[in-house]
Amino acid sequence: MSSHWESLAEQLRPAVAASVAEYERVRSQLEFVTWDVEASIREIFKDSATTPLFVTSRTKSLESFREKASRMVAPVAGAEPALAFPEPLRNLTDIVGVRVITTLPAENAEAANLIKRQRSIFDCRGDREKDIGSIESGTYGYSSRHLILRCIQNDVVKHYQRVLDPSAKPTGSYFFECQIRTVFAHAWSEIEHDIRFKAQDRRAWSPYFDRQFTATAAMLETVESAFSELEERYETVTNFWDEAGEGAVALTPNRVKEVWQTLLPHVDRKSDDDWGWAAELLAAHGLVRTIELVDVLQSQAISDVRKALDHRYSPGPDRLLDDLLLWRFGTAHIDLTAEPASPDAKHLENKARRESLQRRYQQMTRYRQSGIASPPSSH
Repeated sequence: MSSHWESLAEQLRPAVAASVAEYERVRSQLEFVTWDVEASIREIFKDSATTPLFVTSRTKSLESFREKASRMVAPVAGAEPALAFPEPLRNLTDIVGVRVITTLPAENAEAANLIKRQRSIFDCRGDREKDIGSIESGTYGYSSRHLILRCIQNDVVKHYQRVLDPSAKPTGSYFFECQIRTVFAHAWSEIEHDIRFKAQDRRAWSPYFDRQFTATAAMLETVESAFSELEERYETVTNFWDEAGEGAVALTPNRVKEVWQTLLPHVDRKSDDDWGWAAELLAAHGLVRTIELVDVLQSQAISDVRKALDHRYSPGPDRLLDDLLLWRFGTAHIDLTAEPASPDAKHLENKARRESLQRRYQQMTRYRQSGIASPPSSH
């Protein structure tokens, strides 16, 4: 896998060598520009609700600059070889690069939008999702939001421009790249870049490396999706506890279903989609708001109920809710939800329910008396 410099047409080498020499002369001044734009990006997030994990920056190395400057346009029959960037110090927009590293993919858009609103500092001249092409082609690569920003009347840039060309009037305008990506994508791209582009011997390459990079990119995408889903579910559950908001929503059958499937998606083996009985059980105890249901569905109570009853089969939502209410309210739950026993054949079903509840309550009582159960919460 040869480099662009190694495959560069002989007649173009002097021009590229001259650009590299010029870059070596001014690079130290460009580092000041890099530090300045990084500081400006950091300042944007200082008092913002959007807080990246960290912000970093880099100025292209001489080797990387030479490699980029050596790129040629696609060959055309009968045409002389030509450089893709004939004036790389002016044509390239990624000599200075800032990296904004986020936690989850959704934060990329938030960070990008915040930066783009700083129109008195930067003018956004480009904005693209680096992974869009790979998604549409069915391939994988690291996901990243790429902004091309232009500094406006920047004094540090003006100083660099005076060093670059003393005869020209400095404008303070300079293009640089700002990449916004998650910490997972950042780790992947750094490792991939080190192996792919910084290898000591470019011949030391194998298609297996490409395959593994593709596989790891796919795995990281899955991990990011899982963390994003966890974040969304956490926000939803947190809102359930808001007494003035989602927590005050009335417990209709559909609301009970929504809350249950959010909190206990692994306990959703109902034979039908009727959650009316669950809503009736809750209403029998005056539990008519969302916050009251999530209070019943606490993990410690569920764990105690499972241990106390030692279910032969994992209970579905209706049975588990019935058991949780019995655990919390005891005999009051029996009296409120099961009619008194009667010798009348028409009431055999009620008799069976009452006996089942009494049997389960006795098991719970023995479990509590054993001292294993967690202390009851105050209500």
